[in-house]
Amino acid sequence: MTTHLKLLKTFLIFLFVLSTQLANAFQQPSKITTVTVYLDGAEINREASLKINSGKSEITFNGLSPFVEESSIQISGLKDASILSINYGINYLSKQKQSDSILALQNELKHLDSKIQYQYDLIAGYNEELSLIQSNKHLGNETTVVSLEKLKTFAAYYRTRITALRVAINKSNLEIENQQTIKTNIKHQLAEFNVEEKTQTGEIKLTLNSEVALSLDLKIKYNIKHAGWVPIYDLKAEKINNPVSLEYKAHVYQNSGCDWTDVALVLSTSDPNTNNEKPIVTPKYLNFINAYSNYQSQRAIRNYNFKYNPSVNTITGIVTSSSDGTPIPGVSVIEKGTSNGVQTDFDGKYTLKTTTGNALVYSYVGMETEELPIHSSIMNVTLDDISTLDEVVVIGYGTKATSSSSVKAKSIQNMIDEDFDDDPYIETENYTTNGNIIEEGITSISFKIDKKHSIPSDGDISVIEIDKYNVPATYNYFAAPVLNENVFLTAKIGNWEQYNLLPAEANVYFEGSYSGKTNINPSATTDSLTISLGVDPNIVVKRTQLNNFKRTTFIGSNKVIQKAFEIEIKNNKQTDILLTVLDRIPKSQNKAIKIDNIETDNSSYNDTKGIMKWVINLKSGGTKNVKHSYTVKFPKDKRVNL
Repeated sequence: MTTHLKLLKTFLIFLFVLSTQLANAFQQPSKITTVTVYLDGAEINREASLKINSGKSEITFNGLSPFVEESSIQISGLKDASILSINYGINYLSKQKQSDSILALQNELKHLDSKIQYQYDLIAGYNEELSLIQSNKHLGNETTVVSLEKLKTFAAYYRTRITALRVAINKSNLEIENQQTIKTNIKHQLAEFNVEEKTQTGEIKLTLNSEVALSLDLKIKYNIKHAGWVPIYDLKAEKINNPVSLEYKAHVYQNSGCDWTDVALVLSTSDPNTNNEKPIVTPKYLNFINAYSNYQSQRAIRNYNFKYNPSVNTITGIVTSSSDGTPIPGVSVIEKGTSNGVQTDFDGKYTLKTTTGNALVYSYVGMETEELPIHSSIMNVTLDDISTLDEVVVIGYGTKATSSSSVKAKSIQNMIDEDFDDDPYIETENYTTNGNIIEEGITSISFKIDKKHSIPSDGDISVIEIDKYNVPATYNYFAAPVLNENVFLTAKIGNWEQYNLLPAEANVYFEGSYSGKTNINPSATTDSLTISLGVDPNIVVKRTQLNNFKRTTFIGSNKVIQKAFEIEIKNNKQTDILLTVLDRIPKSQNKAIKIDNIETDNSSYNDTKGIMKWVINLKSGGTKNVKHSYTVKFPKDKRVNL
């Protein structure tokens, strides 16, 4: 009896300990309250209220994204409890919750499958009846003669019934075809929602220890992938000499596996995935290169601020040479990680539809290969000649490759920027015009959106307004017929730093109509930002080479080539215009090549850069001609890239 009592007592103690352990191990729901969306990735802030007993407690936060970066998990609000361990894992048995719209479509698919199966069953029954009629259509036998009346009755029955059955079969087949069409459309819609049959979810297992029972309001913070935001701008100019309306928007996307429902949203210009390791400069040693040397020119990592834009489906652009700005035909443009690619045409233009890649790779024989993230539907690229790359210069906050050819490529844009007066400084506030809070950190800027948002985990774009500005701008018409014979209307914005802009695509509207797209690049080192508002076809510019100057002579061992060009401008608009025209005189990089007899007409000539600038007031219907010429002398056994 005593033994039985001891066993019972031991069993009760075991049950008590087991129940205590079970009580201190539980699953805890949590709610997303705030999301900070980076240019690539996002920080999730969750909250959970719970009670723990004294001793060790094991809490599981389930239903999380399967793309959590484990090293970023932070827990706060512990009071006197201490953390024994934090573990993150994937639960392959827990199914991700789909949105109501997706569930409705999936249920509709199941309903359609049932309806299609019902029609197949009807067809099977009709075919069985046809088979039965076919096998019993013989009337009478060798000894029995069927009367004519019975024969007519049977014939009418067979004809009527077989016809009805075949009509019914055709009707069922038609119904199946209609249901299959609806089913295909629903599948396409689910594909648009980026629905994947994933079952795994993320889980954080937190083990705490406490001397006493506690009520905790825990805050869980972690970073995830498969989310981000892309800036987009709307530029609206109603009339020349009026301020430009600049609408700053964000395209927010996420496919993290968890919907963000009614959350406080913060948009940050930071990118936690950027390589933050500063470069180390080591000595560079020079030596002679022989025929067997495997030498490749080195250049610094480019300082690009472009980020992948998942909403871009088709890309167009022009590939040009940095040495002279001319288009390069035959450049290979490949979507990285795929076989999808095209080559540029005779004018250096290309068009490519994207598939699954995030970047484009541009390659050409004799040129440095360039790789850029797919960030815009217009991607114009300049390739450097391998032979013209100079030394690498290390600068603050990054590295940049410099060469004399790249300086020349930028000179035209600098001349445009110098053509405008600086705009007056406009004082900024800590709030946007939409009421969003601007927080400026040491290395990034954050926009706290004043209204809560719900963003489903379907990869689709949600457009969120960040700010709106009326920007003072100086308008000018611009043409560089040596590169492009179109005339562009430009608007120049001074003190653009105050607007917290990022490199991005802009939709341009002029005089109330959509006029195309352009790119805004605030990363330029100029004091102002020049934006192209589109091509004006009512102003015609034509650059021609004068034949009477197109001749070559020989003086001793040298060849002398004479070049002359005429630029004709005609204003077909109903109003007078102010037009800036740029052209260039080549500059020699070799003392054996001499540029002489330079005639620049009445232009403002920058002898250092070789750039000519005409500022022309042209009346409505008026025309203007400007000319320039030069001679090039070099050894006759050499060739020059004229």
